[in-house]
Amino acid sequence: MTQRRTLLKAGPLGLLLGSSWALPLTALAQTPAAALPPEASEALAGGQAAGTGRLRYFGFGIYDATLWVAPGFRAGNYTQHAHALDLAYLRALSGRAIAERSLTEMQRLGPMAPEQAQDWLAAMTATFPDVKAGDRLTGLHTPGVGARFWFNGQPRPAVPDPEFSRRFFGIWLADTTSESILRSQLLAGTDT
Repeated sequence: MTQRRTLLKAGPLGLLLGSSWALPLTALAQTPAAALPPEASEALAGGQAAGTGRLRYFGFGIYDATLWVAPGFRAGNYTQHAHALDLAYLRALSGRAIAERSLTEMQRLGPMAPEQAQDWLAAMTATFPDVKAGDRLTGLHTPGVGARFWFNGQPRPAVPDPEFSRRFFGIWLADTTSESILRSQLLAGTDT
């Protein structure tokens, strides 16, 4: 019963990304997706799946993540290379909860002015819709430009801010991510 109460207390934010909740998240290796999402194919010519993993919280699957990279991608300087992250959700979450948890994880990468945090939260809230099992959110990092997003293959508002994009994709790819196992799985097929 204590376990169930903790899970319910954490709510959708606790189910999304972070390990700052009382119960740990775990990632399990999965088979890479078969084909590069069409929305990322132009930016990632010759792209391939570098790795994939399932984010779980307390045994519940949250999403399957696949990192798509172009030839020459180097994990050590991921911000210098175009890449796409595809999240296939396994359960329903509110877009607001996704945006709030994403901001929390982005703040782990370093200090952020309160105004910047509010601007980025507003941008993510406008970009991330509510999701249900079977929905996909795909994000594309373009160095020096920012991030573009798609929901089930349909374009969502872009965030044309390179620092936002660096921090957002750093949720999964930075050395300081809260989910180091998932990071290792996503980067399994890349050079460091």
